[in-house]
Amino acid sequence: MTAIDPDSLNAANRRARLFTRISKADAWFQVLGLAWLTPILRAAAGDNPKAQLGEIWRLLGVPVLAILLFLLAWGTLAPKVQTSLGAVPGPAEVWEQAVNLNADAVRESEKAAAFYTRQEERNAKLVAAGRSEDVKERLYTGQPTYYQQIWTSIVTVFFGFLIASVIAIPLGIAAGLSKTANAALNPLIQIFKPVSPLAWLPIVTMIVSAVYATNDGMFSKSFLISAITVTLCSLWPTLINTALGVASIDKDLVSVSRVLKMNTWTKITKLVLPSALPLIFTGLRLSLGVGWMVLIAAEMLAQNPGLGKFVWDEFQNGSSQSLAKIMVAVFTIGIIGFLLDRVMYALQSMFTFSANR
Repeated sequence: MTAIDPDSLNAANRRARLFTRISKADAWFQVLGLAWLTPILRAAAGDNPKAQLGEIWRLLGVPVLAILLFLLAWGTLAPKVQTSLGAVPGPAEVWEQAVNLNADAVRESEKAAAFYTRQEERNAKLVAAGRSEDVKERLYTGQPTYYQQIWTSIVTVFFGFLIASVIAIPLGIAAGLSKTANAALNPLIQIFKPVSPLAWLPIVTMIVSAVYATNDGMFSKSFLISAITVTLCSLWPTLINTALGVASIDKDLVSVSRVLKMNTWTKITKLVLPSALPLIFTGLRLSLGVGWMVLIAAEMLAQNPGLGKFVWDEFQNGSSQSLAKIMVAVFTIGIIGFLLDRVMYALQSMFTFSANR
C-alpha cells in the first residue's frame, strides 16, 4: 500500500480551498459585471490555463476588441458628418470635453468653498462686534456643476422609483392572489402602460403647480414633477411581474397554507413574497431602467434640473463644443443606467436564489 505524502495532501487541500473561494467570488463578479476575473484567478491558480485563456478572451478580449472597433469606426466616420454645430466630434473631442466638464466642476467647487469661507469670516466679525442680529446665512447660487446635475437626476429617479414600488408591489400581490382584483386592474394596466412620459408631463405639471403652490416645502416643484412622471411610467413592469410571480406560486404551497390556516398577512410574508421575489426583482430592474429613460426625457421637456436639462441647454447653446458635451452626457446616461441595473441585480442576488439577469 502506497503511503500518502502529507505535503502533497496539504497542497491539494489548499488548492481545493482556493478554488472554492474563487467559485464563491465568481457569484459577485457576475453581479458586478466582472466575470472575466474568474478565469484569470483560475489560470493563476493553475486550473487548466489553456481553457481559462479561452474564457478570458471570450469574456474580456472580445468585448475590449468590440469597443476598440467601435471607437475606430466612430473616429473615422465622425469627421465626415457635418451638422449645424460643425462636424460630429470623435472620441478625442468628446474626451476633451469630459475633462473640461470635470475642470469646470472643480473650479465651481472652489468658488463655493471661497464664498462660504468669506461668509463665515464676515459673520464671525459681526458676532465679535456684538452685532449677532446682522448675521446671515446665504446659500451659494452659482451654476450647478455637471456632477451636481448627475446627482440630481439619480436622486430624482430613485425617489420616483421608490414611490412606484410602494404602489406597484401591493397592487401586484392583490392581482396575483385575487382574480377579481386582477380583473379590475388589468384594463387600467393595458390603457396606461403604453402612455408616453411626454403625455403625462403636462398633466403632472398642472396638477403639481395647482396643489403644491409654494417652492418653500421639502421638495421643489421641478423635483416633484420629474419624480411623479417617473412614477407613472415605471410602476407597470413591477406591477405586472409581481402579479405574475404571485399567480405562479406552486399550488401545493397554497394548499399547505390553507391546511395550516395561515392568516392573510402570514401567507403573504411567509409564502407569497419569498416565492415571487425573483419575478418581483425582475420587474423592479425593468422599472428602474424605464424610470431612468423617462426622467431624462422629462427633464429635457420640462427644463427641470438634471442631466436632461444639461443636454437641452447644450443643444440650445449651439457652440462648437456643445455637441461633444452632449455626447459626454449620452455616455454618462448609459453608464449610470448600467450601474443602476447592477445595483438592482446585486440586491436580487442577496435576497433571492434566482439566476436571472
